[in-house]
Amino acid sequence: MEFHNVARSGQIPEGVVRRMFVGDVEIALSRSDGTVHATSNYCSHLDCLLSSGKATAEGLLCSCHGSVFDYESGEPLCPPATRPITVFPVREDDGQIWVGVDEELAKAAMRRRAGRSRRRPAMTPPDQ
Repeated sequence: MEFHNVARSGQIPEGVVRRMFVGDVEIALSRSDGTVHATSNYCSHLDCLLSSGKATAEGLLCSCHGSVFDYESGEPLCPPATRPITVFPVREDDGQIWVGVDEELAKAAMRRRAGRSRRRPAMTPPDQ
């Protein structure tokens, strides 16, 4: 697994969630009780951005409908979400935050969003 430098430690204060990228993989980076956590950035309920939520003592809170996810397992602790989110390994060394991403985790994080998109397909104008 390759670890990628995604932020300086000071960019992720206690209780805050930030949106970061490792290539095309979107990550929600948060800090709770002094520990940095990295998960996929999309709620498994309706694909809301978890980076718009909050890092709480209980877990990562989605701002859309109140689902809370366990930082370590990604399992939902509160409905309406019923499926887990992807969790990435994190290291914090010498004031830098590193997130581990391999092909399997990247596919899992990206598949969750793409597989359940609620957006309508673009309309194409009729031939004239």
